[in-house]
Amino acid sequence: MDDEEIGRIVVDAAIEVHRELGPGLFESVYEQVLAAEPQERGLRVRRQQSVSISYKGITFNDAFKADPVIESKVLLERKSVEKVVPLHRKQAPTSLRLSGFRLGYLINFNVLLLKDGIERRVNGWRE
Repeated sequence: MDDEEIGRIVVDAAIEVHRELGPGLFESVYEQVLAAEPQERGLRVRRQQSVSISYKGITFNDAFKADPVIESKVLLERKSVEKVVPLHRKQAPTSLRLSGFRLGYLINFNVLLLKDGIERRVNGWRE
């Protein structure tokens, strides 16, 4: 299964979660449920996956936790905020670059229509 197909399943799963739970919950709630929904659709999901980074030739194990990661290919950055600000938009591409994953999604669940809260990011692509 390629990244794009996984991405479509993830977006559908996120829409289902939003449809069932609605906006305005804590990010931790969406984190748990969003990890479960793709699993029900047959995808492997890892929560709080440790990511090591290299800086000036030094490797830092467990530099940050990626959450969740789908099929070891797609990184999700979920939010539940009133407004996605530029800092949020920078986190997903930076996490992709440091982790080596190709595809990621920034998903803000605190919107009336989830389609307005989904932003797709591809590693190496800059706005």
